[in-house]
Amino acid sequence: MDMKFMKKTSPYLAAIILQFGYAGLGIIAKSALNEGMSHYTFSVYRNFVAAMVVAPFAFAFERKIRPRMTLSILYKIFILALLEPVIDQNLYYVGLKYTSATFTVALCNILPAMTFLLAWALRIERVNVKRLGSQAKIMGTIVTMSGAMIMTLVKGSVIALPWIKNKCNPQSVDDGNLHQNPIKGALMIGAACFCWSIFYVLQAITLKSYPAGFSLTGLICMIGAFQGSVLTLVVERGNTAIWSIGWNIKLLAATYAGVICSGVGYYVSGVIMNEKGPVFVTAFNPLNMVIVAVLSSFVLAEQLNIGKVAGSMVIVVGLYLVIWGKSKDESEPIHPEIQVMDQKRTANETPRLEDGDGVVYEAKFCNAV
Repeated sequence: MDMKFMKKTSPYLAAIILQFGYAGLGIIAKSALNEGMSHYTFSVYRNFVAAMVVAPFAFAFERKIRPRMTLSILYKIFILALLEPVIDQNLYYVGLKYTSATFTVALCNILPAMTFLLAWALRIERVNVKRLGSQAKIMGTIVTMSGAMIMTLVKGSVIALPWIKNKCNPQSVDDGNLHQNPIKGALMIGAACFCWSIFYVLQAITLKSYPAGFSLTGLICMIGAFQGSVLTLVVERGNTAIWSIGWNIKLLAATYAGVICSGVGYYVSGVIMNEKGPVFVTAFNPLNMVIVAVLSSFVLAEQLNIGKVAGSMVIVVGLYLVIWGKSKDESEPIHPEIQVMDQKRTANETPRLEDGDGVVYEAKFCNAV
């Protein structure tokens, strides 16, 4: 009974833990970019670290079960490496540089809606608007995004918390003076989220033909690091200073992002997708804002207001609707009448056999007299 319960709840726990890992990226990355780190080299170092961390696990656990590499799979991995490690990360870091960590995290809450619509269009996500479960998923996605917007736009009175009562609120990296170009930054972050949603959907598709999570993660990061290096050498040609890195926030940012957000993040996301699909993974993304708001009150002594608390409660309600709707859809077929017709048609079909060369023959049987 305990094992069955753990197996059922493990995707939910993994998705929540994943958001805790993502929560620190915005602040750490913003600090590194403010110290003059190039977003091109940031992406390269991040993916190089991730590839080095994941490679031993791929060799140890998937050496004997790794599927044969085909041209189709290699093409998908190449596109995956271009989408997230190169395009998405560079656009995300540029948008972060033009805005702030809080603004970036808030705007990234469009990711669940983008992924949901894309998966729905490609028929990866089961949706039937006549079913209660599908209606709950759609409504939950809208409610979750609304909660994130409430956290961002609504302020309200400050809540007096005992652990920050006598502490001064230090100036953080999200100071409004650092907002250089919010409109341009928003466009960059929006484009990054679009690439991110395509990455999630394509990753789910690729895992069906190449179900080796560690190997896929390592290949994506390794090829992404190579593609990013070529892009950096072309764009920043002659500027060797951007490659310098020391024992500072730049090294911490590259290591944290590589190990937690790329290495662990890609693999764990893939494991969850195999069971629940890409929409389930991204549905927990708005939880990132809640985690950042709570942790900031402890770590940075940032004050909570009514807007953040109300938005957090709305996000929790939205997540519950998505999770309940997904479990409801999984427990019943979308078109039971079609399933019955398929069963009748299968029962009346002539059995078919296939020889070693892939040629299909109809198997005809006669009753013995």
